[in-house]
Amino acid sequence: MKADNAPATVPAEAEELLAASAAWDHLSPSRHRHLKDVLMRRIDQDLARGTRTTATTTATTTTPMVATAAAPQRRRRQPRPMMVLPVAAALTAVLVVTASGGGHAPGHFPAAPPAHYNSASATLSRIAAVAMTANVTPVKDDQFVYVETLTRGNKGAFGGQVRLGALHKQEYWTVQRPGPMTEEGWIRESGKDAVMPGLGPMVATSPVYAGLDHPTYKWLATLPTDPEALRALLYAETEPWGTSSLDETVFSNIGGMLSTAIMPPATASALYQVVEKIPGVRVVPDAVDAAGRHGFGITRHDPGAATRDTWIFDKATLTYLGSRSYMIGHQGDGTAVETLYGVNAVMRRGVVDRPGEVPASVEG
Repeated sequence: MKADNAPATVPAEAEELLAASAAWDHLSPSRHRHLKDVLMRRIDQDLARGTRTTATTTATTTTPMVATAAAPQRRRRQPRPMMVLPVAAALTAVLVVTASGGGHAPGHFPAAPPAHYNSASATLSRIAAVAMTANVTPVKDDQFVYVETLTRGNKGAFGGQVRLGALHKQEYWTVQRPGPMTEEGWIRESGKDAVMPGLGPMVATSPVYAGLDHPTYKWLATLPTDPEALRALLYAETEPWGTSSLDETVFSNIGGMLSTAIMPPATASALYQVVEKIPGVRVVPDAVDAAGRHGFGITRHDPGAATRDTWIFDKATLTYLGSRSYMIGHQGDGTAVETLYGVNAVMRRGVVDRPGEVPASVEG
């Protein structure tokens, strides 16, 4: 396995899916992560069912393996796709399903392992303690959570190698109303690879409510702050994506909330304590965000899964900096290889009264 910040090779099948729509790079960070995971889980399903046809069996660090994606399998759940106007038509190429749901009866989740179960426990305990001390202003229902990020994503040609595009800025204004609603927020981009430089809405094709898919401040404030109670709720209300495990899906859901939301300190602290008990979570000694800031990473990877995300934290302050996303494939000899296909850095968060406004102060 390669170092966390070193690129490698990857099957072109995954690259083709990621390059399928120009709208991909213009979703909110949480929806971007959701779409990516859904696509990768669908690849995992095909691999598990033996429907994937390999075109080549060798690869190098510069030439990706080529594969042909099998026909999509029928999904069990109704999709709730989200799109950024005016590129709705392009986004129809992206497969979307909902990550959360009531598919598990209360209490039907794995028992929490002991605190020493993974080597990241002490680090996550420290992060949780720092999160509890954050100075956060409560967000009202009629306000917007503003998040500014620097990001690089895959701009490689369809069927070709992964090529990270230019670093550019993305700004998001997330609606805080409890719902139902179809307008989840607003987006603005600037920089070389910005396709939507003007301020535009992010629209869902079916009504959205506050919850795992749309974590408003008020909804986050209703979550239990006891780690075991919160863990029970998250596992009961989460349905695994594709062949991904329940542990992996909960980990990804929490990562989405950490990167896009402003939350009460006690909620943030409890979420980190939930992550502490997820099997397989580990620390990466050095990871670099899109702004070039070095920190340490928290990561997890399901065996056989097609992707891996790393959350990056400042080594001194233990605050969240950003994330790195990898696609994982295998060479003909079975050696695992990774390709970095996305990296971002959270530069500013705040609360504003209307889309287009930039907060004067930074939250958290």
